[in-house]
Amino acid sequence: MARFNELVRSLNTLKLLGAIGRSGGDLGSIADLVDSFLGSPQMADCVRRFRSLPGGAALMEQRYPPLQPDIERLIELPAGTLGRRYAELIRQQGYDPEFFRPRAIDSDERWLTQRIATTHDIHHVVSGFGTGRAGESGVLAITAAQIGFPAYVLLNSAGVLGSFRRQIERFEGLSGAIAHGQAIARQSSCLVLARWEEGWDKPISQWRSELGIREPADNQPYGLDQELKPLS
Repeated sequence: MARFNELVRSLNTLKLLGAIGRSGGDLGSIADLVDSFLGSPQMADCVRRFRSLPGGAALMEQRYPPLQPDIERLIELPAGTLGRRYAELIRQQGYDPEFFRPRAIDSDERWLTQRIATTHDIHHVVSGFGTGRAGESGVLAITAAQIGFPAYVLLNSAGVLGSFRRQIERFEGLSGAIAHGQAIARQSSCLVLARWEEGWDKPISQWRSELGIREPADNQPYGLDQELKPLS
């Protein structure tokens, strides 16, 4: 039965990847892919890895709440702070800061999934990756490498394979961004562990120093400086 269930899950995953590819990255389809791993061996291992990190089990058992940002307040913070830069990104891109799918957080897997979903754009800001295709792949690579979040592992694997086979002109930038994200993952503390809400007014440079991010992606072709005013 377990092998049959995995076969069904694999077929559903292929269907979801196809939907994401056809839609150009529809957020609903990506959320479906993320949720498809709930109850899977891959998500169980992701939870295991997160809980093994210093402070990971405590944060998870506390059910530290998913992000609920007040953009109007954050945009008033000084330039260069985490909150100000995050609010600028949300506004400039025309994002709904609560675009993420509501999920119950009554299990370890659901809590971790929702925490990752709600803080994803903060990872862009603190790592310096832009929101284009390569930048997205770079920021996904951090969480994929640090705790093996299954949907992110699969999205990047499929993206690299797809660009190599059908869009070779994208392959260099995409693979470079992923390698950059993996380098950040190795050198830094786990971003999913960070309590961002307790340091909105902290300069991004200070966050990076504390996390160990020594080579952010801001000024790369796939960096956030291409979309927002460069950090001073």
